[in-house]
Amino acid sequence: MMLSLAGSLALPAHGLWGNSQKSSQVAGAVLFRDKGCAHCHGAAGIGTQKAPSLTGLPHDKKWTPAKLTDQILNGGQKMPPFADSLTDQQIAEIVVYLRAKHKPTPPGGTAAPPMSAAD
Repeated sequence: MMLSLAGSLALPAHGLWGNSQKSSQVAGAVLFRDKGCAHCHGAAGIGTQKAPSLTGLPHDKKWTPAKLTDQILNGGQKMPPFADSLTDQQIAEIVVYLRAKHKPTPPGGTAAPPMSAAD
């Protein structure tokens, strides 16, 4: 299943979501905030002492959508795997958010408690 997800993420974004790429970015922003990514990577992925900044990802050709998907699924270095706690759709939306050149701000509201990889 990961191969199909990784393969589909290699398609242009308009091939995946049509005109809803912006809504996928917003959904990814909400997931990034609510699923605990921001706990380690900081708001909007600016980085913290726990985890590196993700703000350069849209310009870093090394971090392809497939590689980002693999990192989220399997973790690595200090990052735990999230394969058991995020759906393929959620991972795809987080990847679209991380790859966005102009990251949207998630809608207001209080973030849900962070979900750990073990949840």
